[in-house]
Amino acid sequence: MTVRSDVAAITDRIRERSKPSREPYLDRLDAAVSKGVNRSVLSCGNLAHGFAACAPSPKNALKGDTVANLGIITAYNDMLSAHAPYETYPQLIRQAATDAGGVAQVAGGVPAMCDGVTQGQPGMELSLFSRDVIAMAAGIGLSHNMFDAAVYLGICDKIVPGLMIAAMTFGHLPAVFIPAGPMPSGLPNDEKAKTRQLYAEGKVGRAELLEAESKSYHSPGTCTFYGTANSNQMMMEIMGLHIPGSSFVNPGTPLRDAMTREAAQRALAITALGNDFTPAGKMIDERSIVNAIVGLHATGGSTNHTIHLIAMAAAAGIKLTWQDISDLSDTVPLLARVYPNGLADINHFHAAGGMGFLIRELLDAGYLHEDVRTVWGEGLRSYTIDPKLNADGTVSREPAPAVSGNEKVLTTAPKPFQATGGLKVLKGNLGHAIIKTSAVKPEKRFVEAPAIVFDSQEELNQAFKTGELDRDFIAVVRFQGPKANGMPELHRLTTVLGVLQDRGRHVALVTDGRMSGASGKVPAAIHVTPEALDGGVIGRIQNGDMIRLDGEAGTLEVLVSAEDLAERPVEVPDLSANSFGMGRDLFAGFRQLALRADEGASSFGVAA
Repeated sequence: MTVRSDVAAITDRIRERSKPSREPYLDRLDAAVSKGVNRSVLSCGNLAHGFAACAPSPKNALKGDTVANLGIITAYNDMLSAHAPYETYPQLIRQAATDAGGVAQVAGGVPAMCDGVTQGQPGMELSLFSRDVIAMAAGIGLSHNMFDAAVYLGICDKIVPGLMIAAMTFGHLPAVFIPAGPMPSGLPNDEKAKTRQLYAEGKVGRAELLEAESKSYHSPGTCTFYGTANSNQMMMEIMGLHIPGSSFVNPGTPLRDAMTREAAQRALAITALGNDFTPAGKMIDERSIVNAIVGLHATGGSTNHTIHLIAMAAAAGIKLTWQDISDLSDTVPLLARVYPNGLADINHFHAAGGMGFLIRELLDAGYLHEDVRTVWGEGLRSYTIDPKLNADGTVSREPAPAVSGNEKVLTTAPKPFQATGGLKVLKGNLGHAIIKTSAVKPEKRFVEAPAIVFDSQEELNQAFKTGELDRDFIAVVRFQGPKANGMPELHRLTTVLGVLQDRGRHVALVTDGRMSGASGKVPAAIHVTPEALDGGVIGRIQNGDMIRLDGEAGTLEVLVSAEDLAERPVEVPDLSANSFGMGRDLFAGFRQLALRADEGASSFGVAA
């Protein structure tokens, strides 16, 4: 199926815009590849240090240049449910490499923090910048130049984007991303959300809230709602960086382990030592990035990726803009309903047909580029499958089901849940912002109301507790951008504003901060750019100013004349408390160097 003309046109303009940065990037990759097997450039002392810890057999293998060595970059820690399964992966991968005649070494570990743990806490102000730390940490591990390919073990919010930036920076190496899978379904997400609202209203206590949360987040694996972590997995598969069908297989299952072994062996098969050399930086191109965006819209994915995708693409020399993302949203239909834009969780999505069904529907309707390169060695059509475990422990792949297993969760392109995607760019005199419309009912997407201005989410929550917010209003929460305090997620506002909306109040949020990947039912104009600390108009809004947020028309305006706004000073609050404690002291340089949200909010100068 030929890609649709509108998708092709957006892809072409990205390609043309990217030429000044993409062509030098590819030249650098060619130069790195031309040096041959990496270990051949190491001195005997370098090499001896590199394999000193190995057992005799791999040590002997690494003395020559003919055996592929697989570098493992792991985000394992045993505190986070999504990353705990990775504890056993290195041994699985090493054995799989041995069985395939290769070698595997853990090249390095990267940090993995959980936004679920740090929501509303000081540590959340490190979250976005942890992406850049992860990229740099992975770069340190790979800088030993001992490896012919790399596998990346990471799954959650900033971890996969950070690893992707590293994989593109080391784009002369093949790269395979290996997921850990979602935890089994627990307490339904909508029931958990109801308990949170009851707690916010004082109708249940902390014990009841903790019980509900514990039943929802209850075992190893990714959280089951469709936030940033599961959006990550969708994107890695639709870009061809996973082996087919691997994104949403539960941890600790024989199929999961079989796919991990298979992924390791596939990484060894695509090195320069074989006949199917697939350097990651050449494999991923403008078409791959567009496919990721299409998948994000078709599934109602995380708003965080309007930042991460720009930074990920920039690392490969590709210049992506919010307008590209918004224009694709106007043409791509919504085919999945997974919480928060539905009641199902990611396991229900997988059971209904999952990625194989979704990719086939999008390919058949012309929304995806089929002729991309993938780690599987074929075009994207090879991902339209349903994986099964054979009796001998190997993996077989059957065609994806012809019919959705649950049409309330996963539908066809001719019968979408809505005609357009789940994300939209808002424009107006406040600058640019992002809204996730897929989780917001159509009748709630327009709000015009007076502003109530806050300089922190704590201020808003306190105003709710004292009964000051039981009215129509638009909450303006500012000085939450990358330069102000690291752009934390303001997920705790979802519950409070949801309570007010359920009471019949017309409410919305405008902020230069982020919301969770699980952005919910309240219309929220987020990532407002320029941010307040950059002189953005959001910093000039005063209590009582009328604001108009129109999620359908794509506009965001404060109904104040340009002359009046220009005369108002931006009154910067005391932000010193955001500069220390819980590690924030160490990130002063990141805050100072951070790019704008619509440039990827990178702190190491890779701008879109």
